[in-house]
Amino acid sequence: MAGDETDVEITVKTVGPVRPFRIRVPAEVKVSDLKRFVAADRCLPVERLKLVLHGKTLQERNNGGSEDVRVRLQNGDSLMVAVMPRPPAKHLCDDYDDDDDDLKFHIPQTATWWKRKLFYLLHERLRLPDMVLVAIFSISLKAWAGIVLWFLLAPVAHRWDVGPLYILGTGFLVILLNLGKKPHGELSAYSIFNEDFRELPGTLNADRLDRDIRAGQF
Repeated sequence: MAGDETDVEITVKTVGPVRPFRIRVPAEVKVSDLKRFVAADRCLPVERLKLVLHGKTLQERNNGGSEDVRVRLQNGDSLMVAVMPRPPAKHLCDDYDDDDDDLKFHIPQTATWWKRKLFYLLHERLRLPDMVLVAIFSISLKAWAGIVLWFLLAPVAHRWDVGPLYILGTGFLVILLNLGKKPHGELSAYSIFNEDFRELPGTLNADRLDRDIRAGQF
């Protein structure tokens, strides 16, 4: 092929830390044959090669895949070559799909009709993200009523110049409403790290008073 007058010499540039190289190919060649020439010269996987000539990706076939595409090359043309990565294994793709499904919000089958209509409006019409839908539907109806009431009373508090007190009161109210009750017999958070149930230094109780009286400190 080197002595053929119809051959041309082109520069092949590979994506990555590889120096460009020159190769002689026919002036008019099929894209599939051009891939094989490049792959054979550098031991590249021909099935994963992408060729770019003059800023356009070369396709092997056109017109619905019925005709082979031929390109005409000239001396000094630059051909960009990219090796496409291997596709992930099928079981990995299935895992990715499962993870995507887990992140999507699905309304329960036992939801009421108005929740279903609200979900359809927010998800299908307004196209809200799934994270926003999770935040909306995870809040109870009483909590939403409290939020709406808070925003209704906020302008009143601002008008009476008690905005800071209104915000502070809201913070204390949220803390008080979220205080739980420890069931009888349940260990406290401190008791988890205090295996011997030793009292804290400086604790004032009946035993401490009795010891102080006996020691003559009172």
